[in-house]
Amino acid sequence: MKRILILFTAIFLSTAGFAQEKKQAVNLYNPQANARADIDAAIAKAKKEGKHVFLQVGGNWCGWCIAFHKLVEETPELKTYLNSNYETVLVNYSQENKNAAVLASLGYPGRFGFPVFVILDGNGKAIHIQNSAYLEEGKGHSVKKVMDFLKGWTVAAIKPENNAY
Repeated sequence: MKRILILFTAIFLSTAGFAQEKKQAVNLYNPQANARADIDAAIAKAKKEGKHVFLQVGGNWCGWCIAFHKLVEETPELKTYLNSNYETVLVNYSQENKNAAVLASLGYPGRFGFPVFVILDGNGKAIHIQNSAYLEEGKGHSVKKVMDFLKGWTVAAIKPENNAY
């Protein structure tokens, strides 16, 4: 009987300890950030360097937002291409800070869900809003679909001389 009680206690304590482990919080998006200032700085840098601005709108609460960010970070081809052709800003949308005025100025991209991607030109004009669901494949985002999307909105891609038919 004593052995059973000891075994039961050991199982109970190990289960209780496991259940209390907390998942580490993800902090990609900063609810305290000044999104307008971050976007304006990215626009100025993009204009100077001949790039566009890639806005990733989402929040730390959003599993798909975290998954997209992880995909880019773990796929050198995507990360290099994005960094070479865009200035990137993560724009927070959460209960703490909905960035309502900024998102309104961008054409309400959250209507497509999160994450949502907005491409700005070097003057700060929104030239494309991308519903990220169209970049999914299976249980995640498709590297090929994301790359095709990124290639389609670079400065060079939208120049008239590169689109003669």
